[in-house]
Amino acid sequence: MVWMFRVLHTSMTKLFSRLWVAVALGAALGVMILNLFVSPALSTVAEAPRLVPAILNGNPVSVLYVTRSGDTVLVRCYPGFEPSMTLRPMGGNSPQGEGVLTCVNSEPDRP
Repeated sequence: MVWMFRVLHTSMTKLFSRLWVAVALGAALGVMILNLFVSPALSTVAEAPRLVPAILNGNPVSVLYVTRSGDTVLVRCYPGFEPSMTLRPMGGNSPQGEGVLTCVNSEPDRP
């Protein structure tokens, strides 16, 4: 009787280990197939605006990437200051431009 239990236990253990391997391989295959069909569709969609840390003239700044023409960006400056944008070409002979947005003093200097 004991030997039947050992044989049954051994065969069940092998069956469950094979089952787990099959489930893991199936899940991995499912993720790879899903990635093939979903990833290209997502890569063609314009990204939402995002801030990325960078260095400008040796100083740390945040770069705002706006990738959709309909995006609106709200800029708030301290009282007495107003937003000012300077446009410039984006490195080399690129036709693309970029703007540097700063808050400048809106009140005339008083003596």
